[in-house]
Amino acid sequence: MDMKRKLELLEAWKNRRPEMGVISIRCKSTGDLFLGISKDTRADFNSNRFKLSANGHPNRQLQELWNRYGEPNFEFSVAKILEYESPTDDHIDELKLLLERCLMEAPQARRIWK
Repeated sequence: MDMKRKLELLEAWKNRRPEMGVISIRCKSTGDLFLGISKDTRADFNSNRFKLSANGHPNRQLQELWNRYGEPNFEFSVAKILEYESPTDDHIDELKLLLERCLMEAPQARRIWK
């Protein structure tokens, strides 16, 4: 691959606009709900699925439910999407506020990450 193409791909990567928001993992068998912020929802779904499948997720309660009921009994979804303009700005504070609103709307929910 030539240098010009590498620079084009790098620039495209820097300017991509991944979906940001609050992700939800729900155990269909028990109704347990876990929420967390995400700067890239698709990547975080893959990451959580991998950690759970490898029995290495940091949330022990979520891991225990996964081990007991298995992947088919879990639903991964986006609870809320964060609308934003600039992909280079830091949106962590906005994501935290969005998560707090979601936790208030679903008081039984727990955080995916502590």
